Parts: sequence; structure tokens; C-alpha cells
Amino acid sequence: MADYQIGQRLNIIFMKRIKKRQFMRHAIWLIFLVSNFKGYTQDISVEGTNGKFISKANLTYEIERIRQQERLPGISIAIINKSELAYHEVFGVSNAETKEAVDNQSVFEAASLSKPIFAYFVMKMVEQGKIDLDNPLYEYLPNPGIAEEYQEDAKLITARMVLAHQTGLPNHALGEKMKLAFKPGTDFFYSGEAYQYLAAVIGLQYSLNWKKDINTLFKKKVLEPLNMPRSTFAWNDYLAEHKVYGHNKDGVPQLNHPGPDYYWDGGFQAYSSLHSEAAEYANFIIAMLKREGLKKETFDEMLKEQTRFSDDNPLKQQIGQTGWGLGFAQKADEDYTMHMHTGNNHDFQAYAMFIPEKEYGVVVFTNSDKMIPFLMKLSEVLGPQF
Repeated sequence: MADYQIGQRLNIIFMKRIKKRQFMRHAIWLIFLVSNFKGYTQDISVEGTNGKFISKANLTYEIERIRQQERLPGISIAIINKSELAYHEVFGVSNAETKEAVDNQSVFEAASLSKPIFAYFVMKMVEQGKIDLDNPLYEYLPNPGIAEEYQEDAKLITARMVLAHQTGLPNHALGEKMKLAFKPGTDFFYSGEAYQYLAAVIGLQYSLNWKKDINTLFKKKVLEPLNMPRSTFAWNDYLAEHKVYGHNKDGVPQLNHPGPDYYWDGGFQAYSSLHSEAAEYANFIIAMLKREGLKKETFDEMLKEQTRFSDDNPLKQQIGQTGWGLGFAQKADEDYTMHMHTGNNHDFQAYAMFIPEKEYGVVVFTNSDKMIPFLMKLSEVLGPQF
């Protein structure tokens, strides 16, 4: 009886050890599954500016819901997490009448998103010694479009002032001689004409026709290194086949190619003629976040505050923007700084924003005038975007 009891006890101990080993194996396997599932869920999720994650499927659902709610014909959108492309999708139609769908080959008007990437190009020219950031542009090329009584003050305009919108030149000349709103370098006034002037100066340094040939130079210096093969400042055959239609406030498709009734002649316009889409333009934003393609000190110069807005500045009052760097507007608070730019050709609107402190970015291209309501509702999903 004693031997039997001893055997029973040994058997119980043995079985307990087996069960313990099985439990440990199951526990280790469970930990492995959980850790890998966590990584998997992160791989298929997108992080917003608020630090919260949303699955790509749910984000796609929310974007389509907002698009339909706000009646946007088409959208191309990209989200950047950890300085890498985390999400890219297209939605809706290229033409509201034909119902042709937007696809991954579709190209939109970037409008004024042309300016930040042109600023990046300018800073390459500065690094290569083609122009000096603080030399008067007058020394390279006098501007004949400025009214005679302002020519002396216009001699003060520099490339830095152009990129920070401190020239005093108007946004558009509208066929008239331009007046200066203030002495260059003393205030802020948003100006597309200033960007055109700077493009002409760069064209001159390379003996290029700045309305036609400078796009080839821009492609070599910026678009090819950033892997943006479909993007262009000048009209080409790819645009003729893949450009989506813009839509007016009533949702009616508009003319989308150069012609007698079209506002754009197809040439290089530094301030507004870039055509692109979200994934390609995101490559530029990623380069800004990773500081690729320029020297560290050049990026420091681009991203530091060049112009500080006064409290009565409309951009500060309406949007909360605090100033301007070299190419991007800025919206700074105690935690981080948004570097941002909108684009508005009316029937096309676009937006790009990045936060270096969060390694975060967003790019949105639309073919309508309803981008701001879209961004407001996207902020409810991903945290502040604008």
C-alpha cells in the first residue's frame, strides 16, 4: 500500500510538471502571437496627430463618408507616419458628368503647393552658388514689370524675401505695372508674382527660357531625385491623358487643358502650375522630414521662422498661423510646429502639412473648392490637420 501511495504521489507530481511545461509552452506561444498581432495591427493602422491609431480600413471608410457628405468629386490623399508613407488612397471621380473614376495614375493641379517645392529647388540653387539668398535680385535681372516710382525700392528684393513673402509685390499683376505694398523686407504680403520673378532669375543663370525650359531643369534637380515621375510644372502628353477635371462651386466640370478659354498657357509658373498627386508630393514632404537633398543648415534656414505675424494678421486670426519660413507657412505652439501650405485654383484645391516633432505629414489633392470642410472633418478622425 505504501509503494502504491508513493507511486500515486510521484505520478501526480509528474503530471503537474507536464501540465506546467505545457502551460509555459502555451504562454510563450500566446506572447508570440500577441506581440506579432500588435505589430501587425500597427502595420495596417495609421497614427493621427493625436497619437491615436485607426485601421486603414476604417480610415478609408471615414474619408469616403466625409467626401460624400461634403460632395467632393475626387480626392487623392496620403498620410505620413514616422517619416514614411503610411497611407495612400484615391476616391471619387475625375469628371462628375462622365463618372470616370480617379485612379492611381490620375494627376491634379497642385495650385500653390507649387511654391514650397519651388522653394526647395531655389535652396538647391543657393547651395550650388547659382544665386545668393540675400543678394538683391536686381543685380541678376531688373524687373521691368514694376512701376517706375517703385523701381528704387524694388532693388532691395532678395530671394529670401521672395520665399518668405516680404517683397511687397502683389499676388498677381493682372497685366498692369506692379506697385509695392511696403518697402521690401519690412512686412508680409503673399505674392505669386515674386515667385515668377525669382524663376526668371534662375532661368537666366542657366541661359534657359524660364517659361518653357526651366521645367526640364526642375525635373532633373527635384522631381527625379524625389521619385516624382508624373509631376510637372509644364503641360505634357501625360497630363493630356491623366489629368482630372476641376469642378466649380456647383459641381460642374471645367475645362482642364490649355486653350483659348483656359487661364493657363501650359508654361512654367513657379507659383501655381505644378501638377501632381498625393503619393508623389508626399515624397517631397518625406524629404523635408528626413532632411534629404539639402544640407542640414539649409533645412534649418527653410524651417526657421522668417516672418512673424502680428496679432491682427488675417492668417493668424482665421487659421492660427504664426508666421512663414522659406516656402511654408507655420503654425507653432508650445508642443510642436506645423509647416503647412494650401493651394487654391478654385476648381482645384490642395493641402500639405508636416510636423517634424511627430514625424507626421498629410497631403490632400481635390478637384473642387471644398477642401477646407474636408480637412475640418478629417481632423475629427486623425487629430488636428490644419
